[in-house]
Order: sequence, then structure tokens, then C-alpha cells
Amino acid sequence: MKFEPKPISKEGIPMALEKAKRYRLLNEPAAAESICLDVLAADPGSEQALVMLVLTITDQFDEEHSAGLRRAREVLARVGDEYRRNYYGGIICERYAMALLRHGVPRAGESAYTWLREAMELYEKAEAMRAPGNDEAILRWNTCARILTRNPALTAPPAEAYEPSFD
Repeated sequence: MKFEPKPISKEGIPMALEKAKRYRLLNEPAAAESICLDVLAADPGSEQALVMLVLTITDQFDEEHSAGLRRAREVLARVGDEYRRNYYGGIICERYAMALLRHGVPRAGESAYTWLREAMELYEKAEAMRAPGNDEAILRWNTCARILTRNPALTAPPAEAYEPSFD
């Protein structure tokens, strides 16, 4: 049996976004995600809903590994503001790295290192275009730097040597 979601009113969007934020704080990302989808159905260009949706998807990385990563990046591509695409792109990479570490996947330290370094590169791009007084990209970059510094198990993957075949 399939149920079609009921549409919300445009006037209800601000309250719905507040509810989504509250559900994220209550560690109920699936409920927050549903609200974001309702807001986007009513206002497909809502940057606030798109960003909140990216965050709710990353909140679920522990349950939804590569599918969640793909979904978060697809939503992020719809964000029009370049600063936000870089900043939240960094958030996606950073949270994915931490999910890999929590699950202890093979070579998690190397994978997490790579994802954290990608996050840092995106934060640097965001930093270069930030508004005066907006240091959020610097704060996130510093967090990644401290994680890498304090965890010696997080190392770059070994460079793969190329050996030509002479068959």
C-alpha cells in the first residue's frame, strides 16, 4: 500500500523548518528529513530546507553509508550558494569520515584520513569566500586538523607503486 504525502502550506514553512531543527536535536533525523521533503515539495528552491536536508542525511550516515553519501551530495548540488556548497560539502566529508571510523571498516584510518583532508580542502575554499566575521569554515577546519593530529592511526593511504606489465 502506498500513501501520498499531504502537502503543507507555504505559510507553514517557517514553523516546519523549526520542527525539523528540533527533530534533529532530538536525534530523530528521519522525522527531520521527512519535514524537509515536505518543505521542498512546497518550495523547491528553499536553501534553508536543502541545507537542513543535507544535515539530516549526514545524521543518518551510520545506518546508510554510501547511499547516504550519494544522497547528501545530490541534495547539496541543488544548493545555489557556492560558499554553502563548499562549507556543507566539507560537513558531508567530515561526517562520512567519522561514520567510517565508528564502524571500523577495513582500512578505516586511511579512508577517514582521505575524507577529512577532502573536508579541509572544501573548508579552505569556503573560508576564501566567507563573509567578514564568519569563521565557521575555520572552526570546522581546525576540528579536522585536531582529529588528525590526535589520532596517529589516521594516516594517508600508501602511494601505490606503478609496475608496468611487460607481457
